Amino acid sequence: MLPALERHGRLALDTELRDKLLTISAATMDRLLSEVRAVARGGQRRRAGMSSAVRRSVPVRTFGDWNDPPPGYVEVDFVAHSGTSSSGSFVQTMVLTDIATGWTEYVPVRTRESVLVVAAIKCARSLFPFRCWALTSTMTVPS
Repeated sequence: MLPALERHGRLALDTELRDKLLTISAATMDRLLSEVRAVARGGQRRRAGMSSAVRRSVPVRTFGDWNDPPPGYVEVDFVAHSGTSSSGSFVQTMVLTDIATGWTEYVPVRTRESVLVVAAIKCARSLFPFRCWALTSTMTVPS
């Protein structure tokens, strides 16, 4: 992913650091970043389990559920900014997350009209540092 980040101007590294990053294993990187993650969380560990009814109703997939896709397979979800009512028009945020890398881009959508959604997808595709091959969406329908 490093060459793609550099190609898209998202990252600029000196040669020595770049060479080190290209040779480090994912496990070593996770181990080295563990303290940084703890500080970012405020020193607190994440709560285990899904306790609320909302969390139980949302389908959760892990990386293993996708049969090891290469970068470029993106999941799309929408966050509605409608307050307590979903009637009328309101801004939504389209959230696109690459399944393999976790790279995430956010694009505002004025309303969920097809023309605006397609335009937002085109915009988001240009933001990723690699080609988007496929989009998938999870939709939770209340029972």
